[in-house]
Amino acid sequence: MASWEQFSVEAPALAEAIKARFTATKHHVMATLRADGSPRVSGTEVEFYGPDLTFGSMWQARKALDLQRDARVAIHANPGDGSMDGGDAKVAGSAVEVVDQGDLGTYVDDRHPPEPFHLFRVDLREAVLTSVDQERKVMIVELWRPGRPVQRTERT
Repeated sequence: MASWEQFSVEAPALAEAIKARFTATKHHVMATLRADGSPRVSGTEVEFYGPDLTFGSMWQARKALDLQRDARVAIHANPGDGSMDGGDAKVAGSAVEVVDQGDLGTYVDDRHPPEPFHLFRVDLREAVLTSVDQERKVMIVELWRPGRPVQRTERT
């Protein structure tokens, strides 16, 4: 798995394009797994903090409890106005809860979140940007996985 920083080093242009989608709006959609294995979709906000893509959760929220039990997570950036300007961005991986008191203290001092809270960083397994080239009338899917070159697929 990989940090956002590793993604940015391995695929800088794609990382910047995906980051732009996540910073364009505040609210995004997160998928976690319920205890019975069915999906749970929740709203979330993300932040690029240090080398990581992070997100918080209200204390003992269902999504936090899901992630404590099964760390698999996917986050879909808010697509905005539906125009596909900038593309459609998604990331997936494992949510790792930040439990080190020193790290949490630094985060609280920097960001002042409402307490108590959960803080997670995402260990990335993949990042995907889907865009449309209107002139050529093709959909472009760019996929990054740690340690691999960006895979680009075009569909008509």
